[in-house]
Amino acid sequence: MIVQTNESVLRVNRHAGVSVLPECRAMLSNTPRLPGVDGRKASKSLGNAISLSASADELRRLVRAMYTDPGHVRASDPGRVEGNVVFAYLDALDPDSATVDELKERYRRGGLGDVALKRRLEDVLETLIAPMRARRAELASDRTYVMEVLRAGSERANAATQEVLRDVRAAFALDT
Repeated sequence: MIVQTNESVLRVNRHAGVSVLPECRAMLSNTPRLPGVDGRKASKSLGNAISLSASADELRRLVRAMYTDPGHVRASDPGRVEGNVVFAYLDALDPDSATVDELKERYRRGGLGDVALKRRLEDVLETLIAPMRARRAELASDRTYVMEVLRAGSERANAATQEVLRDVRAAFALDT
């Protein structure tokens, strides 16, 4: 999508003879996509995605259903980190990367069970999502405020759009 947008931007700028529109840049995180709890692509329709509005019980249920290493039957068995959905989430969301690295090492050599690993992820997710859940509930109780924020955002977006449109019209001498 960015490539097609930039092709249009370059075409407009070339025809205008000046740089009227800026090119788009991708804004990527270190983790471009998290898998679903079953290891497939996360999808709301598949029921394998974790919603930011999930309750603590939903989080627990989803994390406990997460795909790990099928060869890691007992905690003492060595396990594979690669392809382990729990580690994918911990890599992306746990702020303590040193501890995650230690957990990976313990898991690889044996001595760390899936239940303990999933409990760690439950705690990380609950710490991350609980404030969002609380804020969402707070906002849901004040519909007037939400509508005001949406209205103000629309006004700012419309003003920015009008400014860009003015610049484009001026570059093509369409205001005469």
